[in-house]
Amino acid sequence: MNTGGRLFRISLYGESHGPAVGVVIDGCPAGIPLSEDDFIADLARRTPGAEGTTPRRESDRPTVLSGVFKGHTSGSPIHIEFKNENTKPEDYADFTKIPRPGHADFSATIKYAGWQDPRGSGHFSGRITVGLVAAGVVAKKILNAFAPVVFDTKLLQAGGSHNIDEAVRAAKNAGDSIGALVEVRVRGVPAGWGEPFFDAAESVIAHYLFAVPAVRGVEFGDGFAAAAMRGSAHNDPFISQDGRTARNGAGGINGGITNGNDIVLRVAVKPASSISVAQHTLDFSRDEMIDLEIRGRHDFCIALRSAVVLEAATACALADLALAARAGKPWQSNIPWRKA
Repeated sequence: MNTGGRLFRISLYGESHGPAVGVVIDGCPAGIPLSEDDFIADLARRTPGAEGTTPRRESDRPTVLSGVFKGHTSGSPIHIEFKNENTKPEDYADFTKIPRPGHADFSATIKYAGWQDPRGSGHFSGRITVGLVAAGVVAKKILNAFAPVVFDTKLLQAGGSHNIDEAVRAAKNAGDSIGALVEVRVRGVPAGWGEPFFDAAESVIAHYLFAVPAVRGVEFGDGFAAAAMRGSAHNDPFISQDGRTARNGAGGINGGITNGNDIVLRVAVKPASSISVAQHTLDFSRDEMIDLEIRGRHDFCIALRSAVVLEAATACALADLALAARAGKPWQSNIPWRKA
């Protein structure tokens, strides 16, 4: 499905080279200040322009079609639209008969029996993530109604190198692409959000993150390194009554529930599949192996622009967890040290 969330629900729509893309947000509480200017900063972080990003430029001016009245959310669904203005569908004419390695061309053809829109990868394009970034802006507004939540998102490495600029430049010169490791750190999330099992905080966040194209792995806190650690090294001793710990190997979540420490997660983003290096692959129309060189406008490192998308996905998950926590709040506290 194209809809996610329990109480804070978002639906992404559109195709890369169709008339428009966007998002419909349901479950946002009424009375939150919101204007089209609020989206500018995060949308700018997703805009190409830096070396290694696609030359396709869209204005990405958000049009809020519903759900906002007199500068505040009204409680009804929020519809945010982005026009597609810079399209070149002719670059994608051959990919129904020659599916691109690593792309969704083949699997989409099988699932939709060839009725899908293949232009610019259609609904499978990273272009669709502009709606997710917009939803993330709204989600951050909701979060800050609960607590002053701060996001810090950065690339830790690209192509296995900490010298990101050099790695991107080398991939560009080779006509190839590279992956990256992105860290998202969230400060200020209160303790108590999440459920023990299927709606564990990690589960909800990971669900959103894996919805972002090109994500190949997610880890929290010590992550996969925990597999080689002892409990004495991995555990997080408490140092204060508010749950603060001496270290944060858990990444801010215990038992599926936020513990009040920073939420720390890292996301592995794969290399972009569209590359100009020749790839020996199958031409399905002739049942012959051919050398495919992909034309078009593509990123050499998609994580340069997708970092803000991963941040937005995390924000959407946390907003859903926040609203669920508010709905399920106990009538009174039974914690001895918190009684008046």
